[in-house]
Amino acid sequence: MGAPRSLLPLAPADNHNRRLAEQVHPGGWKNPTPAPRYNLVVIGAGTAGLVIAAGAAGLGAKVALVERELMGGDCLNFGCVPSKAIIRAARAAAEVRDAARFGIRVPDGVRVDFGAVMERMRRLRADLSANDSAARFAGLGVDVFIGDARFSARDTVVVGEAMLRFRRAAIATGARAAELPIAGLKEAGYLTNETIFSLTELPARIAVIGGGPIGCELAQALRRFGAAVTIIEVAPRILIREDRDAAVRIVRALARDGIGVQTGANILSVERRGGEKLIRFECGGATAELAVDEIVVGVGRVPAVAGLNLEAAGVAYDPLAGVTVDDYLRSSNRQIYAAGDVCSQYKFTHLADAMARIVIRNALFYGRARVSGLTIPWCTYTDPEVAQVGMSEAEAEARGIAIRTFVQELGAVDRAILDGATDGFVKVHVAAASDRIVGATMVASHAGEMISEITLAIAKGIGLGAIADVIHPYPTQAEALRKLGDQYNRTRLTPRVKRIFERWLAWTR
Repeated sequence: MGAPRSLLPLAPADNHNRRLAEQVHPGGWKNPTPAPRYNLVVIGAGTAGLVIAAGAAGLGAKVALVERELMGGDCLNFGCVPSKAIIRAARAAAEVRDAARFGIRVPDGVRVDFGAVMERMRRLRADLSANDSAARFAGLGVDVFIGDARFSARDTVVVGEAMLRFRRAAIATGARAAELPIAGLKEAGYLTNETIFSLTELPARIAVIGGGPIGCELAQALRRFGAAVTIIEVAPRILIREDRDAAVRIVRALARDGIGVQTGANILSVERRGGEKLIRFECGGATAELAVDEIVVGVGRVPAVAGLNLEAAGVAYDPLAGVTVDDYLRSSNRQIYAAGDVCSQYKFTHLADAMARIVIRNALFYGRARVSGLTIPWCTYTDPEVAQVGMSEAEAEARGIAIRTFVQELGAVDRAILDGATDGFVKVHVAAASDRIVGATMVASHAGEMISEITLAIAKGIGLGAIADVIHPYPTQAEALRKLGDQYNRTRLTPRVKRIFERWLAWTR
C-alpha cells in the first residue's frame, strides 16, 4: 500500500507556501477535546471530506474531521488548482506565439519567466486555501483534528491520544500518485503531480511517462513554456479511455506544439548518467534510448488506504481499488461510508463532491441515493479540451446498445472559424429509436464548459431534438449543439412526411 507521503514543509519555502500551510496545516493547531460521541467522523479533508463535514455540520450534526497532511487534499494542493493555473499560463504563451496568424506582431517573441509562472500559481493557491482551512471549518462547528487517524474498533477512530466514537463515519482519504516498477526509476528520481508544482526552474528536456489526462495536460503546458517534451505511453494510443476520434485530434494538437509522442512503448530501465537521465524502452521489437533532464510520471492514482487499520473496523478494501462500497456508498461495515478517490474508479473532484452529498443523505437520514443514478461528465484540459459524458460509441457497442451518432465539426461553426479553433467537433449519441441522449464527446477550446448542457439533457431526459428549440447566443461555439439538434430533426422528415407537407402546402397556396 505504500507509506504516507511527506509533504511538509512545502517547497519552496516562500511566503505563499507559508500562507498555504498556515491555512491547511497550521503548525500551532491544538486538537479539540473529543465529544462523547459524534454523529459523523470524517477521515480526510479533501473535496469529499470537506463537503461531507460542512454539509453535515450545517444540518446540525456533531462532526469530527481528521486530516494528517494538508486540508484541501489533492485538488487544492497538487491537482485542479495548481495545474489549471499553469495550464492557463501555458495557453497565454501559446496565444502570444500564435498571434501572427491573427495579424498581431510580437517583435520580441515569447519569453516565458517560468519562475514567475510558478510564483503566480503558488500565490493563487494560497489565496484560495482559506476556503479549505482548519479555521474555517472550526468556525462551521466542526471539530478539526490534525494528525493520523486509524480505526481501533468498528465505531472508534483514534487520533493521537484522542478517541473519537461515532454513530457513522466516512472515509475520504483520496488517492496517491501511482508508482511504476521500472528498474532504476526510483534511483534516478522523478516528479509526479504531487511534486512538480515545487519546481522553480524549467528542465530543458522532459519525458512524461503516461499518455492519460494528467500526462497530456502536463506535457503540453511544459512544452509551451519552452521545454523539449516527449510522451512515452505503453498503450497503442494516448487517452486510451477517451473517444478514439478525440484522441486523434489531441495527437495533432500535441504535434503542432512540437511534442513527441511514443506509443506502444515498454520502458525497460532508467539510468542516471552524469547530469541526465537515460530511458531505455522497447517499441515494435526495437530498443531505443531517450536522454532527458527530468522525468514526470503521470500514470494515474491509487487509493490512499495505508495506515487506516481498516481491518479493525471490519472494512473491506483492495490496495488498488480502494474501499469496497455498495451503490449507496456503504462499506462492509454498515456504519462506515466512503466517498471520492478512495473508493471510485473515476477520480474527479466534481464526482467526489457528488458522492459526498450522497453520503450525507444516506448516512444521516437513512436516504437511498445511489451512485449509479449520477450522470458524470469529465474533461481533459489540453488545448483543445476533451469533454465526455455518458457512453462512447465503443462502450455502446460493447454493451450491445443500438445508437445513432450525430457529429458537428467545428470547421462549420462560425465562432470556431472566427476563433481559429476549427480542429474539433461535437459528437452526440442517441438511442436508436428516439432522440434520447446516451452520451457525448466534445473537442473544443472550452469543451469543459459546453458539456454541461448535454449533461443536463441526459440527467433530465431532454432529447436532442429539443435542443434545436433552445436559443443559443450567436456566435458561440456552443451553437454546434443547436446544429446537432437540427441534424436530428431533419432525420424525422421521412419521404412520407415530406409528401404530406407538400400536399398540405400546395392545398393552402
